[in-house]
Amino acid sequence: MAPRIGIEKYGWSTHEPYSSSYIAPIILGLVDSLRLTRVLDLGSGNGKLCGKLAGKCELVVGVEYDKKGVEIARQSNPGLDFYNLGVQDDPQPLVDKYPGKFDAVISTEVIEHLFLPRQLLHFASALLRPRGYLIISTPYHGYLKNLALSLFNKWDHHHTALHDGWHIKFWSRKTLEALLLEQGFEIVSFHGAGRLPWLWKSMIVVARSRTA
Repeated sequence: MAPRIGIEKYGWSTHEPYSSSYIAPIILGLVDSLRLTRVLDLGSGNGKLCGKLAGKCELVVGVEYDKKGVEIARQSNPGLDFYNLGVQDDPQPLVDKYPGKFDAVISTEVIEHLFLPRQLLHFASALLRPRGYLIISTPYHGYLKNLALSLFNKWDHHHTALHDGWHIKFWSRKTLEALLLEQGFEIVSFHGAGRLPWLWKSMIVVARSRTA
């Protein structure tokens, strides 16, 4: 087993994450348009998104590093499976339990917290069926948004170092898509989420495994 690097206690409660209000509708729309039926939520938090996905998919599984998040998710969604694992852990037990693998792995607002983001892609790849989808959301950074942060002197707030377990990677569309291409995915689509175009709060990139 690889070393467990990071913060194990994120501080989950039963409340729906703020980002869910502008990210979840896009994710649910993608599930419909891509006709996804078997989905794994990687970094499922307190299970709120899994609960929404359960209304659309025949199989929904959550994987979460924070033990408290898993506990809340199981209490809130007794019909779904949740596992206390991180992206640095061995995915083989899940591969064995779900031999048909998944149409998609969804990971919302997780990759910015990881010291070693390639581990997320390796974990997801092991669980995807051939030509399966990886759907990732993360806070958006681009020229106009970065300029606005500078003009309004918001960088200390945006990059705060005062919260344990907070963001340690700051992705642009270019860097996130470069990582996906490097790891054997092809880019399917890009979506901005929240706020005005080019000042988005988050971005969602849909990629597909190149494995035949």
